Amino acid sequence: MAKNLTTFMFSLLLFISCGTQKKVDRLMQDSISAEISIPDSDVSDSLQFDIAKADTIVVHDADDNEILIMNAVKDEDGEMVATDFIEASRVVARFRNVAERHGKVDLQFDIIVPERLQDSKWQLRFYPEMVVLGDSVSLDPVIVTGRDYRRAQLRGYQQYERFLRSLDTDPDRLMDDYQLEIFLKRNLPQIYALKTDTTYVSDERFSSLFGVSEKDAIDHYTNHLRLRYNDYRRSLTDKKFRRFVKVPIENEGLRLDTVMQAVNGDFIYKYTQTVMTRPKLRRVDISLAGSIYEQDNRIYTIPQTGPLTYYISSISAFADLSERYLSEVIERSVEANTACYIDFAQGSHDVNLSLSDNMAEISRIQDNLLSLLQNETYELDSIVVTASASPEGRFSANDALSQKRSEAVSRYFGAYLKRVRDSLSSAEGLRISLDEEFRSTEKSLDLRFVSRNNPENWNMLDAIVESDDEIDEAQKEEYRKLKPVSDPDVREKMMQSYPWYPYFRQNLYPRLRTVCFDFHLHRKGMVKDTVHTTVLDSTYMRGVQAIRDMDYETAVTLLRPYADYNTAVAYCCMDYNESALSILSSLERNARVNYMLAVVYARKGRISDAVQSYLDACAQDASYVHRGNLDPEVSSLIREYGLNRQDLP
Repeated sequence: MAKNLTTFMFSLLLFISCGTQKKVDRLMQDSISAEISIPDSDVSDSLQFDIAKADTIVVHDADDNEILIMNAVKDEDGEMVATDFIEASRVVARFRNVAERHGKVDLQFDIIVPERLQDSKWQLRFYPEMVVLGDSVSLDPVIVTGRDYRRAQLRGYQQYERFLRSLDTDPDRLMDDYQLEIFLKRNLPQIYALKTDTTYVSDERFSSLFGVSEKDAIDHYTNHLRLRYNDYRRSLTDKKFRRFVKVPIENEGLRLDTVMQAVNGDFIYKYTQTVMTRPKLRRVDISLAGSIYEQDNRIYTIPQTGPLTYYISSISAFADLSERYLSEVIERSVEANTACYIDFAQGSHDVNLSLSDNMAEISRIQDNLLSLLQNETYELDSIVVTASASPEGRFSANDALSQKRSEAVSRYFGAYLKRVRDSLSSAEGLRISLDEEFRSTEKSLDLRFVSRNNPENWNMLDAIVESDDEIDEAQKEEYRKLKPVSDPDVREKMMQSYPWYPYFRQNLYPRLRTVCFDFHLHRKGMVKDTVHTTVLDSTYMRGVQAIRDMDYETAVTLLRPYADYNTAVAYCCMDYNESALSILSSLERNARVNYMLAVVYARKGRISDAVQSYLDACAQDASYVHRGNLDPEVSSLIREYGLNRQDLP
């Protein structure tokens, strides 16, 4: 172990002088470190809002008495006196309350490098580290470089550039021009004559004229030994760079790289880190570590500092989390309806599953029925079945036929209910019979099929005609002129004389042969016809949560229609101050509203109103005395006018 330590110390002494070693030893002995501190300036100095300073303002106490407040500080006797603003001296601070605005917060701190850590032959590398919600995040490093250290870096770059300049980059320098010219003059005078001829000759033409290409001639008289040597030296560029430039000058990923010209006291760098806020982010810690380098050797590890702590305050904390409810009227009786297209043979009322899409349509209605019967909220009272017919044929015949079809469909689905009786009985304790009653061991409930008909569905035909793109406007107008004819049989006969009637008969009439189902239900266990109740307004509560999550754009979108206190908070978070003020001014002036008004008034430069609102908030709730120091808009007023002193209301 002692031998290894001796070897290390011997190697170290090769790179640093005895004087430097003594200085490093003293740093180690005293454990000298850099410092980080929070600058002694209010956080409001770094935020932009318009506050027009006033020497004297007038506010009113609870009894409406006028009170004059001056821009003031305490004198040596502790009295408040009017004065100009005086900048305070810097005081090292370890924590600060900082304000979030627009979803981000600026964290400011000073990196203080004591004189004992500075040397012209050294480079100091500082690495700030931030802890956010338990995660460590490395910030951009800060490099402080001594003048002699930078000169050594630049000398390395100069040596490397000399090496690059020594490489042959001109291919003509690698060719024996003299011998090539003699050869051409003696053996190929035609080629030699081209020496002074500026006419372009392609390599292919050159080769065809003289039997040898320009490339062959150049290759023959190239100094290949010199070329290989030059290529070898070119391959050493990376190695030469590492040899000459032991510590490259970094340009990327640094917050600062400054060269100290002289050592004349502490070096201070003001560092600002912007952090995007997120839900539950209330605190950020920042610490600093570093190293000292001479040449490419680390000669001292700068001890890590204790953390600076930033407590983040946000206007979002003023959101009212009270649940908001909507009034809702619940009806005992409800209705549901659907239509299906059951095709019947001409003049027939029998339900035939094999016709058209009858199988699919009937299956859909059966599923609807089963779903309603098994519903846990509603009980089925009755089903109204209405069958419609198309206009061809006599109205009286269509009236009778559509009624028969309605009754046939009612019987068909009544039979279906009978088939599922056993399964429903075991599942829900219900019994179904074809005597149109639902019966239970506990209660009796009528379930009736009511058969109705609409002989000729002219209203539906009117709507279909108007929406059909295959029928032109002239044809539609001809059809409209027939609508005043009250006798449906006469009207249908008149239609037969028009050229568009076959299209109606073939394409539109089948769509009129519908069977509509109206399901009448009631809520289980409900006796009264209507019940008034309240339900949670989920949209509103999502808007409130968006404020808490600092998703202010979403909050404004969701809360804008409500125009209430939380809407004003969302506006304030987005700096929509006029909109926020419009709402806040209409609300009851409780402590929370008054404080929000103080913030908005301060942003708008209405200082007297801002001070009055803040003092009113503090009078109503003493906790706002402390809160005022957390928001830059209000803390600026407190500092300027000494608002929290005892003699104020």
